[in-house]
Parts: sequence; C-alpha cells; structure tokens
Amino acid sequence: MPPRTPPLRCISSVPTQTPSRTVRPRYRAFATATTDEYSPQSQTSSTSQRPRPRTSFQDRLNAGPEFSTFLSTPPPTQLPASEALELRTALVGPSGAKREITRLPEWLKTPIPDNENYKKIKRDLRGLNLHTVCEEARCPNISDCWGGSDKSAATATIMLMGDTCTRGCRFCSVKTSRAPPPLDPHEPENTAEALSRWGLGYVVLTSVDRDDIADGGAGHFAETIMRIKQKRPSTLVEALTGDYAGDLSGVEKVATSGLDVYAHNVETVEELTPMVRDRRATFRQSLRVLEHAKEVRADLITKTSIMLGLGETEEQLWAALRELRGVGVDVVTFGQYMRPTKRHMKVHEYVTPQVFETWRQRALKMGFLYCASGPLVRSSYKAGEAFIENVLRKRAGRRETMLAGGAVAGRDKVGSRVD
Repeated sequence: MPPRTPPLRCISSVPTQTPSRTVRPRYRAFATATTDEYSPQSQTSSTSQRPRPRTSFQDRLNAGPEFSTFLSTPPPTQLPASEALELRTALVGPSGAKREITRLPEWLKTPIPDNENYKKIKRDLRGLNLHTVCEEARCPNISDCWGGSDKSAATATIMLMGDTCTRGCRFCSVKTSRAPPPLDPHEPENTAEALSRWGLGYVVLTSVDRDDIADGGAGHFAETIMRIKQKRPSTLVEALTGDYAGDLSGVEKVATSGLDVYAHNVETVEELTPMVRDRRATFRQSLRVLEHAKEVRADLITKTSIMLGLGETEEQLWAALRELRGVGVDVVTFGQYMRPTKRHMKVHEYVTPQVFETWRQRALKMGFLYCASGPLVRSSYKAGEAFIENVLRKRAGRRETMLAGGAVAGRDKVGSRVD
C-alpha cells in the first residue's frame, strides 16, 4: 500500500480568520471616588444624582451638642486646705487579701510632657548620644524644666559617663552594674556642642558613680567643663558630682576646672544614710567633699540636697543642717522622696507643703545663701538655678567694677609720677 502524502499548503494563501470577541475594558471599583480616571457611568451618574432629602433626624443632630461639649471638663472646684492636704487611702489586691495603700497626694501630681519643646530637646539629646538625669531618675519636674517657651529657657541636667552606675542606692532608679560600658571619648565635645546650640545661661552637669575608673571619672568631668567654657565662656556651670570614693584629688580636679557651683548631695540625715545610700557612701565622706571644694576655691558656691519623707526626725534634720553650715555649704534644697518602683524603699511619709516652707525659713535663718524647699523640688531645681545665676552675675559685675577701678587708680598713680 503506497504511503499517504500529507496535503500541501500554499504559502501565499491567506489564513482563515476566526471571528474575535469584543473585549470590553474592565474597571476596578474604588472605595473613594476618583476624578482622573474615566468611567463609562460617570456621565450618567452625574446627571441622575439628586440631593438627598433632609430628615428630621438630621435636623435634630445638627441642632444638638457638638463633640467638643463631651470632651470639655468642668472647672475644678477649690477645696479647703484641710481637704486638699488630706491623704487618701485605697484597698488594692484580690478579694480576701486586700491591703491598704496611700494614694499619691494632689500636690505631687504633675502633667505628662507632650509639647514641642520637650520633643525637640529629646531629639537633640538622642542625636548626640547624651543622657540626662531628668529621664534616668524619672524626675517629676521634666515637663516644667523641658517645656519652656523656647529651648534657651529650658533646663536639662546632663548626665555624664553613661547611664549605668556602679553603686546601688535604695532610692535611685538609675541602672547599676559592676562593669559599665567604657567612657565615650567624644562625650565632652558633644556635650559642649549641644549646650552651645541651646545658648543656655545656666548649665547643670552630673554623672553616675564610676568606681571602676581610677580617678572615678573626675578627669572626664573636668574636661567637659573646660570644653563648655571654651565654646561659651559666659555660660555658668554647676557640677553635681559623686564622692570619688573619698579621693579628694578628684574633688580638686573638678573644682579647679572652671565651674561656678560645686554640688554634692548628702541625700538624707546621717542616721538614715546606711539604709538609704550605697554602703560605700557615708555622710562624713560627703561632708569632706563639700569642705574640700570650698578650701580649694573660697569663691566657689557649694550646694547639697536632702530628701524628706524617709523617716527622719526634726532633731536629725537640725543636726544635719548644722553640720552643713559648719563646712561652709551655701545652698541647700529639700524635696519629697518619691518611690520610683516597687523594688525601691517605701515612702515613710508624704510631707506637706507647709512643713517644707518651715524648713526653708529655718535654713535661711541659719545663714544659708539660698534654700529651695518644696514637695517637687530636686537638687537641680529650675527656680534655684535662676537665683544662683543672679547671684553669680552680680558677683561677676562687682569683680569687673573693682578691676576697672583698680586699673584707673593705677593709671592715675603712674600719671602723677610722670608729672
């Protein structure tokens, strides 16, 4: 049987076309109406739309109260002094095991910081890798100190040498470690640069305790102060230092670095120091630090701070103030101890504002140059810094006047000799 040959197809023949379907464009439905894309129903829908008829419900809704009415709060009623200072208690815990706690008094409540100036300062600090004791110690005045009308009027206490301390005081919320990270060699320059940008007239520097360093970080502290003075000599610098484990050479190094106020906190009375502070810190050691700073520079203002509400007695406070005046301390501040977390020591007593005012008057009568006393007062307190700044400016003015007078007298004496 002969093989079957396939049918041949002419190359020039036109291929058979199959009828094609008309493909209509597909349009996607959007949640919101758009005007830049064409829709085949846009023309018909625009002509067919009619305004919705008003309803009685819509009329009543528009005539009713606005949304802001539900958010507004009535003005606070002024309570009498006896009720305003009354401590309130509450029962907390599961049923059958409830315990009574004392609520935070009204005079200790502060607003949450949320303004733009606060955010700007925080961005600047994070950008330069700087820390503040305002944040690390959870200071209740941070909204007041950082929330001024502009950054030049703000107060931020810069914390040097990192955010980790080698000591563990029972009242402090700063992180602790036996081996903190090494010091940042760029910190003195970064700190000086940040403060020169803000143009602050009064600067407070503090630091964590660094017992892992030979000099306790005194050289690092002194270098930062010198950099600040180089960039802006008119800036007044307060240094809130540690006790450098009793090494007075570290105290001298910081006191002669160009600062204006030397601060070191005794924190509490001598009898409570072992229960409140780290075992390496003693009341007598703190007194020696303040005394030596005054011996090195007699014109230096020395400052300290005491917390109330830890269980101290009046007799103990009187004794502490006499000791401080005995070593020449110029400024003292009183503030309420506030428990940072449940891991820290409890508050023994919430001291009323009247008691703080009493101790302020007593301190001034004892001869202290200035005393800031109040429930929310801290060692770096904005109002106290304003007063000290004013004192230092006046001293500088008198010094310049005396120097100018001496120069004029010297010229007159030389002129008389020539004649």
